[in-house]
Amino acid sequence: MPGPPRPRVRFAPSPTGYFHVGSARTALFNWLHARRNGGSFVLRIEDTDTERNRKEWTDGIISAMTWLGMEPDEGPFHQSERGHHYRTAIDLLWAQGALYACDCTREAVEERTKANATPGYDGWCRDRGVERQGHALRFRVPDEGETVVRDVIRGDVVFPHSAIEDFVVVRANGNPLFLLVNVVDDAEMRISHVIRGEDLLPSTPKQLLLWTALQGPQVSVPVFAHLPMLVNEQRRKLSKRKDPVAVESYREEGYLPAAMVNYLSLLGWSPPDGREILTRAEIVDQFRLEDVNHAPAFFDVAKLRHVNGEYIRAMTVDEFVDASVPWTHGSTTPWTAERFDEAAFRRMAPLVQERVTVLGEVPAMVDFLFLEEPIVDEDAWNAVSADDGAGPILQGAVEEYRQAEWNADVLHAITQALADRAGRKLGKAQVPIRVAVTGRRVGPPLFESMEVLGRDAVVARLEAARRRLGR
Repeated sequence: MPGPPRPRVRFAPSPTGYFHVGSARTALFNWLHARRNGGSFVLRIEDTDTERNRKEWTDGIISAMTWLGMEPDEGPFHQSERGHHYRTAIDLLWAQGALYACDCTREAVEERTKANATPGYDGWCRDRGVERQGHALRFRVPDEGETVVRDVIRGDVVFPHSAIEDFVVVRANGNPLFLLVNVVDDAEMRISHVIRGEDLLPSTPKQLLLWTALQGPQVSVPVFAHLPMLVNEQRRKLSKRKDPVAVESYREEGYLPAAMVNYLSLLGWSPPDGREILTRAEIVDQFRLEDVNHAPAFFDVAKLRHVNGEYIRAMTVDEFVDASVPWTHGSTTPWTAERFDEAAFRRMAPLVQERVTVLGEVPAMVDFLFLEEPIVDEDAWNAVSADDGAGPILQGAVEEYRQAEWNADVLHAITQALADRAGRKLGKAQVPIRVAVTGRRVGPPLFESMEVLGRDAVVARLEAARRRLGR
């Protein structure tokens, strides 16, 4: 016997800004459902709003999806190129009396209904016979009954028709709204599952009414699944203005696409065994739309950073070096291209790899190797300046390092002896040396760093720091 039909899902973003992490999560859950069940993932661009949509936003969405490894099986299809489908649907709805023209302004509706217990449009133009041309077109919602949204995640959600106003489907300029175009496209593209954010749930009964009007009461509608809202630390919906929501920004900061996919998959869903670090194949194998939770999902940047760090540490050294190339060879590095030493970076790579959580942190870990002088953190230097014992430690280091065998173990032993003579623990004794050599109080292990930097550069920096101290 043939198995169940393979699902066809779609991701339909509107290109009005950067690629939002909420949109990325929606795209991912669609992609996962298609991959888990051998289906097709369709990309459809909602670009009918010509005033707000830009080509660069569309390009950004496609680029970000490619970076995340979620290339569509079909598309991208652009709604701006499918106008003939929508015009046909509008004509059909008008001919059967499902639409009527409305010449009401928003101000007139508000004035007329301000005393009503239920806000919204009051059906004023239903039977006025307003001319179609040049006016908005509204859908005539049945006076009685209800529409039930059968949702995989939320169960049955009932919307009485008395709570749904006659909604606009075509603007006065003739442009159809997303309520209509999505129904037309979903029907024409044979979409089997509509997986999207819960903010669109209130529009779903309107779309089901349009489905019925266009294709008859016996039509098979898609399966709906409305994903939980993403919230910030205050448990409020993620704000484009206040929260870091652009996928492009995370890519630029040095997050790995595999880590981003892993973390996004956990926003509303978790594998049966409770693990948090999973390969893409494991996520696909275990993902079930029915297991998605309807509770709001906290988008925790600290947690994302932790997951990314786990992925970085799981790399081989060669993989880490290759992944770091945009941050070691790019135009924004603090060093010039000719000063970068590939061999030196490769020697430091295992030490850096253990300490960074995003690749954007790599330059600050190794810049002291490739600059004539280190970039000195002023707070760190002020702490050294306030330390009366810093001068003798720097002087002792200069004298001892000049004649020492140059390797990390020997440098460690020498510095331990300096600390013992000063009556200090090693950690405190090496602070002025670290700041003098690297410019910072934190970074990769000091003695390995000095071994890679070389004797001449280390001694020169220690002497420069001692002169700056003046003691």
